[in-house]
Amino acid sequence: MSVYVYSIVASTHPKDLDDLHGVGDPPSTLRTVGTKELFAVVSDAPEELRPKRRDLSAHQAVQERLMADGTVLPLQFGFTTTDDEAVRAVLKERVEEYTERLGVLEGCAEYHLKAAQEEEAMLRQILQESDEARALNEQIRSGTGGPDLPLALGEMVSQEVQARQDRLAAQVLDGLRGFAREDRTSQPTGNDFLSVSFLVERDNEKSFLGAEQDLAKELGEDFDLRLLGPLPAYSFV
Repeated sequence: MSVYVYSIVASTHPKDLDDLHGVGDPPSTLRTVGTKELFAVVSDAPEELRPKRRDLSAHQAVQERLMADGTVLPLQFGFTTTDDEAVRAVLKERVEEYTERLGVLEGCAEYHLKAAQEEEAMLRQILQESDEARALNEQIRSGTGGPDLPLALGEMVSQEVQARQDRLAAQVLDGLRGFAREDRTSQPTGNDFLSVSFLVERDNEKSFLGAEQDLAKELGEDFDLRLLGPLPAYSFV
């Protein structure tokens, strides 16, 4: 049977897994596979693994328990390999890399921030602040312009939206990255103009959260900043 891998910890980690269970139905039994320096928390992998709420919760519960007792390299949901010996071989082969990352993550947690601006508010700003866009809009509304004006206005607004969102993303990053050990940006989706994870030291969490709240107030009601955390540091493994 293949092996499901939850996370990697140093050999000195307590690895307290009492009262926890792994993924699968019925739930699998958790165990550890280790070397002198590192251990992986694993279980038997179910034959058909799907991201069901039950299994996602079991995976997350393992990470949270281990995080409470020390530093963890958390693996994303669904990572499997052939057997315990394959796990042990990787731990030996990549011991320096994993040990270095454990050092970077020590005493830290991940916070993930998504940011969006109300679309209508941004469009109003563009029309108020751009003489060219405002003139095109007025021609279209008055019916004095040609049939190509709506397309021209749409392209102009699209370019201006992108430029403004890039500046806003840089503003948010500049305002918060000084409170984090590392940050990782990812491709925003939907109406978001920013999706970023911060690796924040536990001793600095209060300052980071205060800075995020101050930034939200500074940006105003037209902006939606959604902060999740503390989380296992998936983005920094």
